[in-house]
Amino acid sequence: MNVLLSYVILIVIIYILAILFRDRLKIDIYGPILMRRTQKMRGWIDFIAKLSPRFWRWSMNIGIPIAILGMIFMVYTIIMSLVYMIQSYMVQTSSAPAASLLLPGVDIPGSPVFIPIVSGIIALVLLMVVHEFGHGILARAEGVKIKSIGVILAAILPGAFVELDEKDVEKAKKSVRLRIYAAGSIFNIALAGIAFTVVLILSSSFLPYAFQPNGLTITSVTPNGPAEGVLKEGMIVTNINGFQVKNKTDYTDLILNKTKPGDKLTYVTDQGTYTITSTGQPHNASITYPGTRSETHLVVKPEVSTKYGEILPWFLYYLSDVGYWVFALNLVVALFNLLPFKPLDGGIIFEELLGYKLSKEWVDRIVSSVTMVMISIVAFLIIYSIVPGIIQMVA
Repeated sequence: MNVLLSYVILIVIIYILAILFRDRLKIDIYGPILMRRTQKMRGWIDFIAKLSPRFWRWSMNIGIPIAILGMIFMVYTIIMSLVYMIQSYMVQTSSAPAASLLLPGVDIPGSPVFIPIVSGIIALVLLMVVHEFGHGILARAEGVKIKSIGVILAAILPGAFVELDEKDVEKAKKSVRLRIYAAGSIFNIALAGIAFTVVLILSSSFLPYAFQPNGLTITSVTPNGPAEGVLKEGMIVTNINGFQVKNKTDYTDLILNKTKPGDKLTYVTDQGTYTITSTGQPHNASITYPGTRSETHLVVKPEVSTKYGEILPWFLYYLSDVGYWVFALNLVVALFNLLPFKPLDGGIIFEELLGYKLSKEWVDRIVSSVTMVMISIVAFLIIYSIVPGIIQMVA
């Protein structure tokens, strides 16, 4: 079954159960928004915050300028993405930067990113927990009470939240509020840094020593793509159109330099020989598009298998894979969350910064205007990049 359809069915089931058992499950329903509040976990946040309140405050004193730099970088990135998109449309190159849905296991045609379902779910759960714990830890370190902790489902978007005491927040100094608001993204960036270090150590030491390439593994087949119904996830490819494929580098060179859209591609795999007719990539029609995603097929070296067995090498490999997605998703979401529009943390930080010099009336006007502009740009980029691929999936 299509993974995107599976997500839709799962969400429908969750909504039905939430409506039927809202009292027993203590779920609050606000239109398309489901919220489940709890008093649990506050003790853990208090414990961590009280380990060293001074450390948390000073770390966020460094975190605030980092958050501001992240905000500036993301505004520049979003604007330049819009410019490139318009330029590519004007000259019909179809090469504008493409956005992507952060839904593990969903392969949208033309999307630059495919997130493995298991590693992606682990990374997203860690992302949400660390982000909200960041807000909670700084709040408690600053003496702001936490009313509740919970999870939220807004239409199709899952999330988590820490509900702070509004009166404590209003009474707090601007610098205190800035530290609290910046904490979520800074904690995500810190986790990304830790994950990157783990991946760097593993990928530069044990993994090259333990594994050797042995072909190409098809990791997913894009719905309604050229390979659907012919090639299958998990197939190991060793030859395409007479060219030996030892790893992903060989495959990329073949696709970019030795084929063109419309060519027939004959795959020699561990499950037989199959032929497909390629098309052009959805976002660049001049590049061959077989409708698959793939990675180098690795096997444990015989000498490593003899010494360590198979379990340890593969455990470290999958740990590295999870670490990569923890790094990538935490960094990307943390930076996106710093965009200066509400209700993102970046919008609230932007509002607090303007409040140092401007009246509330002017702050509200500027924040509202910037929010409308930024949301429009982001929505336009998402629609331009993702909707055609989704239409192709369901067509």
